[in-house]
Amino acid sequence: MFSINNFTESSFRERGSKFLGFLFPADSEDSFAVELEKLKSKYPDATHHCYGWRLNPAQPKEFSTDDGEPSGTAGLPILNQLRSFEVVNAGIVVVRYYGGTKLGKSGLIEAYGLAAKQCLEKASLVSIKPVRLFEVQYHYPEENTIQQLINNYDLKIMESEYLEKVILKVACPIKTAPGFEKELSGMEHLNITSQKLGEHFIPG
Repeated sequence: MFSINNFTESSFRERGSKFLGFLFPADSEDSFAVELEKLKSKYPDATHHCYGWRLNPAQPKEFSTDDGEPSGTAGLPILNQLRSFEVVNAGIVVVRYYGGTKLGKSGLIEAYGLAAKQCLEKASLVSIKPVRLFEVQYHYPEENTIQQLINNYDLKIMESEYLEKVILKVACPIKTAPGFEKELSGMEHLNITSQKLGEHFIPG
């Protein structure tokens, strides 16, 4: 999966209609809504403001809308491009100015999809991977045991605290998290304790 760290735009005409595409980062529905309102204010006289977004790499959530276009001809083609590029935490808005000639359902699907695709092709994609976060506590003599777990499960240390005990906050790839959690649970006799903190994502 990928995220983006820049804004991109696309623009073209199709049988008189003008399509303007806008791709931007969005890590929540609220942050997407802010950008959408900016575009609606900038292009208040547009015929349609259609869009799609994908959020949360750990458990992807998606939404799209046709904003008055025939069902499935605008929002879904935009969303499908985000899926095709495996992009999350991003949204695309395509603004259309109707040019007097109907494009038909297939023409609309192609045009909205193309506007989204052109934005994505210009974007700087950043590889990310979903992870599960754990807090692990252990005594210093178990350092080698913990290091072996880090190597075996490709763990990334997010935070560390060295006091009477060592406290690590680690990120484990989602796919190997169940195995890591099971192995940790069998180490309580070594005074290695752990707590599951939830899901997150990190650069891949």
